Amino acid sequence: MPLSFTDIGKLDNTQYFKRSPMQDSAVQSSRMTELTAINLAKTLTLVLLIACALIFRIQDWRQVLYLCLHGGYCVWWLLEQWLYPERRKAIFSEPISAIGVILCLLIVGVFYAMPGYFAFTNPEPLAYLTGAIALILYTFGSLINTSADVQKLTAKQYGAGLVTDGVWRFSRHINYFADLLRYLSFSVLAGSPWAYGLTVFIAALYLSLMSKTEKSRLEKYPEYPQYAQSSKKLIPGIW
Repeated sequence: MPLSFTDIGKLDNTQYFKRSPMQDSAVQSSRMTELTAINLAKTLTLVLLIACALIFRIQDWRQVLYLCLHGGYCVWWLLEQWLYPERRKAIFSEPISAIGVILCLLIVGVFYAMPGYFAFTNPEPLAYLTGAIALILYTFGSLINTSADVQKLTAKQYGAGLVTDGVWRFSRHINYFADLLRYLSFSVLAGSPWAYGLTVFIAALYLSLMSKTEKSRLEKYPEYPQYAQSSKKLIPGIW
C-alpha cells in the first residue's frame, strides 16, 4: 500500500530515516574537522603576513623579527602535527559546519594577523629593549606550551590520568598561559595599543574555556580539588 504525504511526514525520526552507524561514521568522516579549519586559518595568517611584507616592505628589524616569530609559529603549528601524528586525534577532532569554517578563517586567520598589520605599518624603529622583551616572551611561551602539550600527550599514551607534575604543577592551565605569552610578544613587537586587542580577546576566550574545563575535570577526577589547592589557576605563582 503506497504511503500518503501524511504518512511520510510521520516517518520523521523513525527507522525509515535513521542512518546506520556505518553511514553516520561515513558522514562524519566526510565533514571538515575543527583542526582542519584551524590549519587553513593558520595558513591564511601566514599568507597575510607575507602579503604585508610585500605591500608595506621591510623598514626596520621590527618587521623582520615579527615575520620570523609569528610566521614561524604558524609553520610550527602545521609541522607539529606531522611530527606528532597522535596530536591530530587528540585535539579539535569534532566536525565543523560551513559557518564555523568561515568564522574560524575570519577570527583565527584574519583577526589573529592584526598585530602583523600594525607591525608592518609602524614607521618607528624598534628599540633593542622592546625587541628583547618580545623575544623572551615568545621563547618562554613556545617552550612552555610545547612542553605542556608533549607531556600531556605522553601521559595519555601511557594511560595516565590527571597530569599534575612537570610544567603542570605550576598552573592548571599552563598551556593557556604560555599561549598568552606568545601572543603578547606579537603585540609588543607591533608597537601599537590596538595590537593588544588580540591579546585581550584571547585572554577573555581562555578565561571562558577555563571555567568549562575546571567544571569537567572536577567531575572526572576525584583528586582534582587537591590539585586545585596546590596549584595556581593560570599565572604561575600569582593566580
